[in-house]
Amino acid sequence: MEQLNELELLMEKSFWEEAELPAELFQKKVVVASFPGTVLSTGMDNRYLVLAVNTVQNKEGNCEKRLVITASQSLENKELCILRNDCQGYIIHLEGDYMLISGTSIASSIRCMRRAVLSETFRVNNIPATREAEVFQKANNNSFLQELAFQTIQEIRHLKKCKYRLNLSQDEIKQEVEDYLPSFCKWAGDFMHKNTSTDFPQMQLSLPSDNSKDNSTCNIEVVKPMDIEESIWSPRFGLKGKIDVTVGVKIHRGYKTKYKIMPLELKTGKESNSIEHRSQVVLYTLLSQERRADPEAGLLLYLKTGQMYPVPANHLDKRELLKLRNQMAFSLFHRISKSATRQKTQLASLPQIIEEEKTCKYCSQIGNCALYSRAVEQQMDGSSVPIVMLPKIEEETQHLKQTHLEYFSLWCLMLTLESQSKDNKKNHQNIWLMPASEMEKSGSCIGNLIRMEHVKIVCDGQYLHNFQCKHGAIPVTNLMAGDRVIVSGEERSLFALSRGYVKEINMTTVTCLLDRNLSVLPESTLFRLDQEEKNCDIDTPLGNLSKLMENTFVSKKLRDLIIDFREPQFISYLSSVLPHDAKDTVACILKGLNKPQRQAMKKVLLSKDYTLIVGMPGTGKTTTICTLVPAPEQVEKGGVSNVTEAKLIVFLTSIFVKAGCSPSDIGIIAPYRQQLKIINDLLARSIGMVEVNTVDKYQGRDKSIVLVSFVRSNKDGTVGELLKDWRRLNVAITRAKHKLILLGCVPSLNCYPPLEKLLNHLNSEKLISFFFCIWSHLINMKVFATYWVTFKENKTLFPLPFHTRAVSPLATQVYRKL
Repeated sequence: MEQLNELELLMEKSFWEEAELPAELFQKKVVVASFPGTVLSTGMDNRYLVLAVNTVQNKEGNCEKRLVITASQSLENKELCILRNDCQGYIIHLEGDYMLISGTSIASSIRCMRRAVLSETFRVNNIPATREAEVFQKANNNSFLQELAFQTIQEIRHLKKCKYRLNLSQDEIKQEVEDYLPSFCKWAGDFMHKNTSTDFPQMQLSLPSDNSKDNSTCNIEVVKPMDIEESIWSPRFGLKGKIDVTVGVKIHRGYKTKYKIMPLELKTGKESNSIEHRSQVVLYTLLSQERRADPEAGLLLYLKTGQMYPVPANHLDKRELLKLRNQMAFSLFHRISKSATRQKTQLASLPQIIEEEKTCKYCSQIGNCALYSRAVEQQMDGSSVPIVMLPKIEEETQHLKQTHLEYFSLWCLMLTLESQSKDNKKNHQNIWLMPASEMEKSGSCIGNLIRMEHVKIVCDGQYLHNFQCKHGAIPVTNLMAGDRVIVSGEERSLFALSRGYVKEINMTTVTCLLDRNLSVLPESTLFRLDQEEKNCDIDTPLGNLSKLMENTFVSKKLRDLIIDFREPQFISYLSSVLPHDAKDTVACILKGLNKPQRQAMKKVLLSKDYTLIVGMPGTGKTTTICTLVPAPEQVEKGGVSNVTEAKLIVFLTSIFVKAGCSPSDIGIIAPYRQQLKIINDLLARSIGMVEVNTVDKYQGRDKSIVLVSFVRSNKDGTVGELLKDWRRLNVAITRAKHKLILLGCVPSLNCYPPLEKLLNHLNSEKLISFFFCIWSHLINMKVFATYWVTFKENKTLFPLPFHTRAVSPLATQVYRKL
């Protein structure tokens, strides 16, 4: 639909029989943003199907558009809408066919729409504000503020985000939060816990519902933080976002007091009270309307100074921001176009480059902006670039060859086409488009659930919930333990309350590990679980494609190898890369490989760049690769552990659970308590309900499936006293009724004679194989030479989804060999 500047909708009840409907109904959605006073509100989420569009001239001689719309799937109950340009309207057409765009992105588009679209396309990691928000939430007592701050940054989820995603040390995280503590104290002292209303700071705030004659001066009291990182989806406004802090606020004006629940946006940068920051707060007031009464305003707090600004959410501001949202949605939704001859699919142009050198100078997307212009837009017929920006574009891309630009254009197009394919366009829409009763028929949803028992805090930011159907048993479903789910309320105001995993499911109960505690909602709340759709994620490959084009030494080397096909370089002699005392270690590693595998190993060790190992299926490629990548043990104060083995154990356990085995039938054994702790932590985030214990705790007991992690993997062959106790070994390998899986480093385990005899026997019986199924899944975890040993009786417990070779009686011949 053609976009209009200022729209007013006058609704007339009519079937408009005179209007001729087009042969093909326009498959276009109109979304009516329901501000106060809107008459048209019968469509779900205020969405209507456009049946016909006509442009006519009214009595005043002005053009207006007349739309025939309906909220009925049967195309009945048509309504006539008249769109005019000459008034301030209440109705906004939303572009993008149910696309939800973050408030942060829309606010950033105010100065440059192109930057906002590029930021959505080529995502970069930003420092999360969650930890500051949590410190803020706990700031009710200043005397404990510093202690609470340091407790917060110790939590696993913050350390994971900062240490691994942003490469920050714990001390750096601590220092950053410490920098904000004085302003936290100042803020809490100013706006909380005063004796009288006049003790709170005076501010200027006029709410839209206030009488225009009222004095805008008021005292603002923050009563308490209600929530942090509240995630809200709003199909009504085409928005989504996470509100840093939701706070209860009292507005004292003279003898009158108003209580509002408002969004509070935290900013860690320079205090500017900029239009972008204020607009973000205004958009969050729209999101807040999905959960509660219109807050009419929000708060903007700069953490470095403790300065807080009230931000009223006026109607005109909301309207203009939604118009920006439309422009952005249009650009994101139409990223592919046809060439003039309509014979070639190509990337579409982005919003025009602005002519503001100062703004561009500090833009985080300047590299991608120049790259897209030169590689894509300047190759189109009739493309135009502001003359003043041509030198900057040349400067940013002069290090790239034409082949590099063509490579970027090609793969950007391929990835965009993949993301827009039919299977990847739903974008969770069924959660708000279809009731749970309909989605249950497909097996990907369970509705009408109520929460039972108390919510258990498993670890930081992980909450164990138990649900059961309000009426009867759990319906037939495709959901299984380990599946990712989105939890929503059956009420349309409670979309996407939480994300998490199914931990256990049976005929009566579903147990989920979620990222939010839903016990804050009333006990009568009805929930629905929707399986999280496995959409194509192109954020990572597009981000990598952008990094590949950067003007850095590493990126240049990668371009030479990947795009320009420079042959990889190799060192001449192995002795120049291996220390003299490593000879015996290497010989031990190579002992179990055949001649071609040893040759491949040598080639890899001599490589300066990369080595491709090629071979027919079954020739031992994965065996060779696994041998190359070490996974050593870690010896710390807490004990001995091996993180890679722990991850493999958890992944194997998830395979069994997904194949239909009950978690209670699975047992995990490890000789060291530190290893048990790591495995338990990993299980808590995904599967849970599996018994993890030492060998001694399993004495006299058994399980249908047992997985043993031997942990030890080192250069000197040390296996420790626990593994040298043959009685413990005897207990470990006799606990399984149907299937036993042993995980360990063969060169290390061979240093202990009983284990060496066991492994030699298993080898002779062809009961040892590399577990290649999980290589691709765990390649980024540096998987080592893991042997997968499997015993089983004549019948398996259930059909396995992966390859097994072991067919052998379980006890006697193994112990005879030992």
